[in-house]
Amino acid sequence: MEYFSLNYNAKDVTFIEAVTRGLAPDRGLYFPKDIPILKKDFINNINQYSNNEIAYEVIKQFVGNDIPRDYLKKIIADTLNFNFPIVEITENIATLELFHGPTLAFKDVGARFMARCLSFSNKIKKKEKLTVLVATSGDTGGAVADGFYKVKGIDVIILFPKGKVSDIQKLQLTTLGENITALEVEGTFDNCQDMVKTAFVDQEISENIALTSANSINIARWLSQMFYYFIAYKNRPNPNKKLLVSVPSGNFGNLCAGLMSKMMGLPIDHLIASTNINDTVPEYLKSGNYNPKKSIQTITNAMDVGDPSNFIRIQKIFNNDFFKLKKIITGFSYNDKQTEKALKKIYKISGYIADPHGAIGYLGLKEYMDSLKDKEAYQGVFLETAHPIKFKGTVEKVLKKEIKIPNQIKKILDVEKTSFPLRDYSELKSLLLSR
Repeated sequence: MEYFSLNYNAKDVTFIEAVTRGLAPDRGLYFPKDIPILKKDFINNINQYSNNEIAYEVIKQFVGNDIPRDYLKKIIADTLNFNFPIVEITENIATLELFHGPTLAFKDVGARFMARCLSFSNKIKKKEKLTVLVATSGDTGGAVADGFYKVKGIDVIILFPKGKVSDIQKLQLTTLGENITALEVEGTFDNCQDMVKTAFVDQEISENIALTSANSINIARWLSQMFYYFIAYKNRPNPNKKLLVSVPSGNFGNLCAGLMSKMMGLPIDHLIASTNINDTVPEYLKSGNYNPKKSIQTITNAMDVGDPSNFIRIQKIFNNDFFKLKKIITGFSYNDKQTEKALKKIYKISGYIADPHGAIGYLGLKEYMDSLKDKEAYQGVFLETAHPIKFKGTVEKVLKKEIKIPNQIKKILDVEKTSFPLRDYSELKSLLLSR
């Protein structure tokens, strides 16, 4: 499989080259030349496959011959070594829990898969050192830090917006040390992301250090998120009903992976893009005009993105046909008060404690299902993308219920936190070149 830049001004590359580069030299996101269609027999008999076998069938076409098949299977086994349970909320609504990995966030899968692909690449190419540069609005940083922790030959630099990540998220970013460096930026996630993108096209940096990204702009992070949708389809309650999936969305890598799954033949009837008040994409789906905005801080900080990078990939999937896109995706946005009410409602009807991002996923799913004339014909699944402990203050205040602290968090509560202030791109560039 070859990959091309969505800015159309760079050479095509292989899977490993795209993963290693992160962003194309023309600052474009990489996109596969083909979207393979899976055999109907595989889809129809998906219950006969393990999660690892499903993941292998899904991803092998995108990897091609860049990674030997046996080694790819090992990477998948190391990546998917935790559960993805589905919990029923009502008769027709369930949630897919994606937070049972080491950092309690859905991004563990993409970060672990990417780290292992890069580790393989370094062994083959025998490079001295690779620097992973990543911006985070909360969960990406912790997942990337854990996924690459102590990986030989790889340094990780994480940019996060000061005062705009939760206390637990900051702990996960700043307590590892070793090959992980956390930089606290005066600004928003969009500022962090823009600095990362600028570094990738800075000729002086590219001539002196090997640099890649671990955001969902990286194809290994993005494509491996398809695994969730196939697992959801396999384990869905009410398998005779049409499947709807609501995705809490920020940078839109996860929703884009869901669309790729559908294009490959997975029978998802409709996808819902559920956002907070950073509603660039829901507004686009209403008007057809894409107008990026400055991000606004909310209690769902992982979704505080005003100009989502991956939306260009979604447009490419549909060859920029707005009307085709609208047939497959519906978008809704919700404010903090609505999110808090949803947390209460989910708990009241089921006893389930959601995180605020999952609550927005529930709201989008419920609103879409309520618009259907035959909603009993559908099974709705919303993605629960993070453990509620990561938003302890908000969830406990809203539900007036204490959340038990998982072991993954207990072990870092008393560890010394280390981060460094970062004011602008010039400081980031100096840091990168000094290493």
